[in-house]
Amino acid sequence: MPISSSTSPAVIRLAIDCMGGDHGPSVTLPATQAFLAAHPEAEVVLVGLPEALQAAAQWPRCHLLAASEVVSMDDSVEVALRRKKDSSMRVAIAQVKQGADVVVQAHACVSAGNTGALMAVARYVLKTLEGIDRPAIAAVLPNQLNGFTTVLDLGANVDCTAEHLLQFAVMGSALVAAVDGKENPSVGLLNIGEEAIKGSETIKRAGELLRAADAAGHMNFYGNVEGNDIFKGTTDLVVCDGFVGNVALKTAEGVAAMVYNIIKEEFTRNAFTRLAAVAAMPMLKRFKARVDHRRYSGGALLGLRGLVFKAHGSSDAFAFEQALNRAYDAARNHLLERVHDRILSTLSSMPASAADETPQTVKVATAA
Repeated sequence: MPISSSTSPAVIRLAIDCMGGDHGPSVTLPATQAFLAAHPEAEVVLVGLPEALQAAAQWPRCHLLAASEVVSMDDSVEVALRRKKDSSMRVAIAQVKQGADVVVQAHACVSAGNTGALMAVARYVLKTLEGIDRPAIAAVLPNQLNGFTTVLDLGANVDCTAEHLLQFAVMGSALVAAVDGKENPSVGLLNIGEEAIKGSETIKRAGELLRAADAAGHMNFYGNVEGNDIFKGTTDLVVCDGFVGNVALKTAEGVAAMVYNIIKEEFTRNAFTRLAAVAAMPMLKRFKARVDHRRYSGGALLGLRGLVFKAHGSSDAFAFEQALNRAYDAARNHLLERVHDRILSTLSSMPASAADETPQTVKVATAA
């Protein structure tokens, strides 16, 4: 079952933690089945308790891999790392670990499990790329241009230095280029104002590093952006620390749900408004689809020596399938190589303070 550099580019294999999330196999298995039906060239490695995987025993292009433990949504990082060494989460992540001969079992891993545990286990098992101090979580939010804006970090790192924010921008640019096909994506630094003199000392220093990277031709830095620019679509990518990013993400999801519920409440207020709702139903369905956070499921854990994607813990089958699609696209478009190449070209040209050391060449598993 190993994958090597000689594997056909038409074959992408995903390792799936079937036990993760609030709902486990009742969501992950139907989502996987739908994913396989939509991608006839894809393969999957389903990881979980043996009895939970029996329903998929005869599925085509599907390999079952047993694990004896499950990381619950409220398990601590210590429990996930030290006490549950044969968890479905850890076994799934191990499938994308690279060996000296660049042979792996899967091109990307997807889990809806405990975010803190997933990040800790992934970092322990896979390690970080040279030149990257901390992995970051990147995901997309809808914008008014009928597209979406990629934002990172969304919760992996609460306290960040300016150098970390530069690294996030490099990794995020590679993600947008690989998955969305924008080779020179615009980058915004989230701040309390557009002026370069505003913000904390960390933000101002990060702005200096990003402008230097832009001047050297390694990045398309737009400048400072504010929270509303995420939803205006001002830039393709918005960079921030994990505290701010997570608050922005949860706020956006909450506002979208509130607006939808208010509209629904007003349309069901009386017989007249119900009649108006019938006429407006097509518009309401389009509105719901545009702000539905399930469409944007699948946050990438960037900076690791392997591709790992995080679905919402509360994902239903539709949302988990979107995470599988995003992981598939990332692997098919060689995201790991692109991240490494951008790190090498950008950080090696920055002042010594931008990184502890110049990144070295890292072997990566590819689908080619």
